[in-house]
Amino acid sequence: MELAFVKPLIEIMKTTLITLLALISFTLYSCNNPKAEPTPIVTSTTTQPSIGAVVPNETVCMVNNAYMGRKQLEVEFEGKIYYGCCEDCKTKIPQQEIARIAIDPVTGNSVDKSTAVIAIKDSYDNVVYFENEANYKTYFNL
Repeated sequence: MELAFVKPLIEIMKTTLITLLALISFTLYSCNNPKAEPTPIVTSTTTQPSIGAVVPNETVCMVNNAYMGRKQLEVEFEGKIYYGCCEDCKTKIPQQEIARIAIDPVTGNSVDKSTAVIAIKDSYDNVVYFENEANYKTYFNL
C-alpha cells in the first residue's frame, strides 16, 4: 500500500525537477546568446520608447544590442564606458570587438557604441547605432 503512494510522488518530483532545469537552462542561454530577443522591461515608472526614439546609452545592453529600460552595468575599456546587462556581458565587452563597435546603417562606417547616437529599431527593443544625429535623422526620415 505504501508503494502505491510513493510512485506518483516520485513522478511529480521528476516532472518538477525537469521543469526547473529547463527554466534555468533557458535563463542562462538567453543571457549568453547575443541573438536572443530581449524581454521588454516595463515598470510603472518607465515609459516604453517608440520605434525611432533616441535612448540613453546607459539603458542599452551593448552586447545584445537591446534597450533594457534602466541603467545597465558599466564596463570601462580603453578609457571609454560601455554597458552590459549581466556579468557575462561585462566579460564579453573587453574581449569581443563586436560588443563595442557597430555599423552605422546610413554610411556603413564603423561606430563606437560608447559614443554613438542610439535609437530603438523595432518593437522588440533592438537598437541601431549612428555616428551622429544627422545620420539618425536620415535613417528615420526626420
